[in-house]
Amino acid sequence: MGRKMEWAGREKHMRGIPRKMVFLAVGAFAKAVATLLNTTSVHNADTLIRLVRSRPPGIPLVTVSNHMSTLDDPLLWGFKGFPSLDAHLARWVLAAEDICFKNSVLTYFFRLGKCIPITRGAGIYQEYMNEALQCLNNGAWLHTFPEGKVSQEDAPIRRLKWGTASLIVRAHVTPIVLPMVHSGFEEVMPEKFFLDRRPPFPLCNKKIKIMIGQPLEFDIPKMRELAISKSRGDVFSSTTTSRGWPVISSYGLDLDEAAQRYLYSSISEEIQSAMEELRSSLK
Repeated sequence: MGRKMEWAGREKHMRGIPRKMVFLAVGAFAKAVATLLNTTSVHNADTLIRLVRSRPPGIPLVTVSNHMSTLDDPLLWGFKGFPSLDAHLARWVLAAEDICFKNSVLTYFFRLGKCIPITRGAGIYQEYMNEALQCLNNGAWLHTFPEGKVSQEDAPIRRLKWGTASLIVRAHVTPIVLPMVHSGFEEVMPEKFFLDRRPPFPLCNKKIKIMIGQPLEFDIPKMRELAISKSRGDVFSSTTTSRGWPVISSYGLDLDEAAQRYLYSSISEEIQSAMEELRSSLK
């Protein structure tokens, strides 16, 4: 458990100096790749910048996007006008434990970069998700890739994993949810470039497109009540194997596993639909 190095992700670790240095370096790299070496066009950038810079205090932000390459983050934030070098404004992001946290050096680096490890296949109630939930409860910005893995095919948005929906439901204050879709990073960092391997450096002279949608608003108390009534005696509860999820309680309502499944599925489908609509307008 010591390998998690949560302490390195804290804002006051060494007065925040290592974190600031990481964001200066990675932010400069992202800007160079996205704006100097390649061409990036962004639709509705102002909405994202406004929500990152000046949303009401205490209101968390969750951005969600498709996952086209291992460099989507940080390159997504390298476009002109975005405060990529500002460690304080920067997103927290869920990152695959088996890729980004393989050893102590990588773990320290990614922790400084405000990355939270996620163990793939360990479920939505794994310990690391509590870290992500704490970020939201602190009013922070969290980015997720709810499809769960990189896919470089030009294909519809895949069914979303329920982890993001569970965080939206469990947050003390319902987050603003902003869908995003992008293309071009699969050409900047192709999975199979030479001998089925990625290139050692990002490729140049590619066109990157980023579509930023409108914020989604979820009336969680109302959706909870609906989930409870719909899940009682529903096919959802009678035909699905229990995963041993805990009962969660909020707004005076207890949600059992069947109600949670209904709720997480509803939220995920709405986000997926918004992302697919953005993907269609990328063409």
